[in-house]
Amino acid sequence: MDAVAMFPLGSVLFPYTPLVLRVFEPRYLMMLGRLLDESDPEFGVVLIERGLEAGGGDERSSVGTMARIIQVEAGAEDLYVVAVGGERITVDAWREDDPHPVADVSTMPALTWDEALEPVHREAQRVVRRVATLASTLGEGRWDPQSELSEDPVESSWQLAAIAPLGEYDRFRLLNSTSLGGLLRALIDLCLDEEPVLIARAADAREQDDDPEP
Repeated sequence: MDAVAMFPLGSVLFPYTPLVLRVFEPRYLMMLGRLLDESDPEFGVVLIERGLEAGGGDERSSVGTMARIIQVEAGAEDLYVVAVGGERITVDAWREDDPHPVADVSTMPALTWDEALEPVHREAQRVVRRVATLASTLGEGRWDPQSELSEDPVESSWQLAAIAPLGEYDRFRLLNSTSLGGLLRALIDLCLDEEPVLIARAADAREQDDDPEP
């Protein structure tokens, strides 16, 4: 790939999943202005490992996802952008900001489906939806736990990763998966590790609700 406009964020973007942004920094407004002159505008998203989204000076991960812009709406002093995750990328080198971040990137191999993965795919869907439903009762859900998934098994596997109530470090580990089976098995394991934590927190919340007021 040639040099790509980049948008470091405090969250991981998975392939085949939506991204909604409110853009207000002048450097990123300029970036969008340039991109919208293109026939198929897209930019790269990487996780900020340390630092803040606004202002610069952040430390960025070297693996991310391309985001294709599908809708832009103008506000009074900002833009609302809807994009969807595409290919995974690795950052080969960061260029000088122009004024937004720019990087030379390479595409990562796409994960491939094998019919033998059908049982683990079904199990991942069952576990993720169950644990995500539990998280939603605590007000921590990212997506509706019952969100409709793509009929394509590769796409739906990434969408399950997005639904799963996991921290950004675990989500970044999933983004680095080298096989679809590895992604699905790691997703199941991470959700099963998170489930007892959520159950304990839900029990604590119920106890607090049941305590009589002094």
